[in-house]
Order: sequence, then structure tokens, then C-alpha cells
Amino acid sequence: MTPRISVITLGVDDLERAVRFYRDGLGLPTDGIVGEEFEYGAVAFFDLGDGLKLALWPRKSLAHDSGLQLTNPSATEFSIGHNVMSRSEVDEVMAQAGRAGAVIVKPANDTFWGGYAGYFQDLDGHLWEVVWNPQLLPDG
Repeated sequence: MTPRISVITLGVDDLERAVRFYRDGLGLPTDGIVGEEFEYGAVAFFDLGDGLKLALWPRKSLAHDSGLQLTNPSATEFSIGHNVMSRSEVDEVMAQAGRAGAVIVKPANDTFWGGYAGYFQDLDGHLWEVVWNPQLLPDG
């Protein structure tokens, strides 16, 4: 398989609330909710840079489209890593997420591998790691 991951889709319980969190709270760019004219079609896309998009889609729509039964989510099934340029930027992003309504599940601190990181959960419980990794600094 040639790696071509271009969209990460998060299932959400309340699409409008989730859009406000990511757009207004975290400042991610979006054109808002599209596809509302279709049953199970409402979705919002956010630009994450380098061609990667974050999609927010109601959990019931994702279950319907995939043919899977809607189940209870688990926050520990995966995390999204947001890599930043400095330790202070970790603290800034964690504070921004907290102001937006995220639950800070692990305040930022030094890691065993020489970095600095913390975890927060968005309004639907999705786990984000905000991390400064001196060995994997992002471009610009």
C-alpha cells in the first residue's frame, strides 16, 4: 500500500457543537458544515496542512455508511498527535484547548524520551496529544 492518508474522520455526537470547538475554540480553518441536504450527509472538513484534512461526521452517519453498529466510543483506541515547535507552544495549545472546553486529561510535562507533552480530550472524548519532540520537529 502506498501511503496516501488524506482525511482523518472523527465521529461526533453533535456536529454543530464539534464544529464550534474546532473552528472557534482551536482556530482550525473550515468552510463549515456541508452536505446537510443529504440524509447522513452533513460533514465538516478542516485543513490540517500538507493536504491532510480532519472531517467531523456524526457517529450515527459513520455507523450507517460503514454498515457497523453504533457502539460506545473509547478514548484510548487512538490519539491524534499535534507536534509543535517548542515546549512553550505545548503549553499555549493546551491552554487554548482548555479554554475551548476540552478536558485536560494529562497536563504537559517532561517525557521519559526527552520531549514535553500533554493530553486533552475534545468534546466527544477524542484524545489529542500536544507534543514537542526535539527529534521530530514539524516544518515551519
